[in-house]
Amino acid sequence: MSRPSIAEVAALIADLAGLRQNPDRTSDEYAALMNRKADLLERIAARTPGDADAAEVARLARERADSLKSAN
Repeated sequence: MSRPSIAEVAALIADLAGLRQNPDRTSDEYAALMNRKADLLERIAARTPGDADAAEVARLARERADSLKSAN
């Protein structure tokens, strides 16, 4: 797994804000963004072994992203 960069985190935050402000967002756009978020959080957790909180946040994000995939 590649190391997450500050630029990736910043881009995700900007995209989250943009999607939140867009009333015409589609469920596919939302699901794709939640998948990106889960991927990034999993990579962060992988780089911080032993951090139970980071692992739990990543697990919950992946669970949510996966549930959105199956809903579409």
